[in-house]
Amino acid sequence: MFARRLNEAIRAKKSPLVVGLDPDITKFPPGLKPAAGASRTEIAEAILAFNKSIIDQVADLAPAVKPQAAFYEEYGWAGMKALEETATYARSKGLLVILDAKRGDIPNTALAYARAYLAPDKNPHAFPCDALTVNPFLGRDGLQHFVNAATSNQRGIFLLVRTSNPGAADLQNLTVQETKRPVWQEVAAWGADWAEKTRGNEEYSPVGVVAGLTYPHEAQTLRQLLPHSYLLLPGLGVQGGQIADALPCFDNSGLGALLVAARSIIYAFSREPYNSAFSPDQFAAAARKATMDVLRDLKAAGYPLQ
Repeated sequence: MFARRLNEAIRAKKSPLVVGLDPDITKFPPGLKPAAGASRTEIAEAILAFNKSIIDQVADLAPAVKPQAAFYEEYGWAGMKALEETATYARSKGLLVILDAKRGDIPNTALAYARAYLAPDKNPHAFPCDALTVNPFLGRDGLQHFVNAATSNQRGIFLLVRTSNPGAADLQNLTVQETKRPVWQEVAAWGADWAEKTRGNEEYSPVGVVAGLTYPHEAQTLRQLLPHSYLLLPGLGVQGGQIADALPCFDNSGLGALLVAARSIIYAFSREPYNSAFSPDQFAAAARKATMDVLRDLKAAGYPLQ
């Protein structure tokens, strides 16, 4: 199962850190930044080179990477090719790949998405990823296809429950009339039900949830509501999430949650203290040092896997 592989990777590396691969070419170091008139193929090549350099430096420090699909889709087929090649390369380096694509739709379309991103590796058309973020807004009937595919094909999903953005409250805090619960707790209840039905004899199921670290009370509440689901915790670093707030989201063994950092790691070369120690051409080495610093701070705060 996906959760078992995730557990093994976290224990092996003594790390729950997921590195987000959000390639914004305007933030690339000068040596890799595409020219103003670059074709989408040239941009995609720069993205792949950037990602490979980051992956090489963090592969022994993180159990997984999380490419954000939007940064690739904006460059059409070439960008999507770079996304697929990034995922393939990451897996070749022993990393799990969580594709952050936030897919969700009516049942027949959701089924196609599930086939696209959660198919077994033996399927020649399968996208090379291990888990997918899923949008629950269209309801349970569409989500069921993602649950089924994840369970059958040794993959994972992460339902958007409490996201890290400031506007999350616009919908997620609204109260559901029938249950008197906020929407985010209602979706969490769906996740808890699926987790119990799909985990078998495992502690954790293939059905996880997104719990923004920028809302620590809600994230910690989700830990209680979903004892058998992995929590994906975005928001560390640039968005303001704090390491100390993540600690209650892990179980006593240091499992059950994934701490996500993207911009604060992959663009570390452009900010203090790293820009004083690393040149822009050393962006990947700066990313490695930033990753090590997050893990150092996490363990100093009391993370169990030392």
